Amino acid sequence: MGTLTGAQIADAGLDGWTFLLGALHTRIRTPDFAAGLALVAAVGAEAERVDHHPDLDLRYTHVDVRLWSHDSGGVTGRDLRLARSITALATEAGLTLSYAGLSRLELALDSPEHAAAAPFWRAVLASERPAGADADDEVRDPAGTLPTMWFQASGRDEPRQRWHPDVWVDPAEVAPRIEAALAAGGTLVSDAEAPNFWVLADPDGNRVCLCTWQGRA
Repeated sequence: MGTLTGAQIADAGLDGWTFLLGALHTRIRTPDFAAGLALVAAVGAEAERVDHHPDLDLRYTHVDVRLWSHDSGGVTGRDLRLARSITALATEAGLTLSYAGLSRLELALDSPEHAAAAPFWRAVLASERPAGADADDEVRDPAGTLPTMWFQASGRDEPRQRWHPDVWVDPAEVAPRIEAALAAGGTLVSDAEAPNFWVLADPDGNRVCLCTWQGRA
């Protein structure tokens, strides 16, 4: 089953869902833990019925849902269908879905020789190399708990920043986050690659990228 692009997912019109780091995400607000638990049970029953299972994170005030097709390595039509079913279940329970405030974090190590460094980080983090010919520059937690780590080619000139975080957000979240970062004393280093990503720096010059699905294959 073929995976969908960010543009195709956006065209599907899934209210309250966003596409971050190869998966669909939403946050369903709940009035209490019992309501969240009931929703998880309903989603679980539907997932069993269709034999397609999301990642669910139950908290006191919300349930986070992550949907992607493991066997395809991305979002497929199965995920769109299950997302619509989850939306219906939440709506029936009087709950709302939103991507506001949702982020996914990646850690990037700027390295001139990632092939030498990658085995070390896989060992330390008890992580794995994802399947696929293009995944040699990633270190991924099999349980999906730790952020994915990837290697960005860099030179050896000093001084240089070895690490930087990539924060993946919905495109609608970019402008307010940049505005808040600038108000907090940060600077916009570059928007040359927007809407793919924006580079910001804190008052000490430490850099971070705000990333979206836009402008990507």
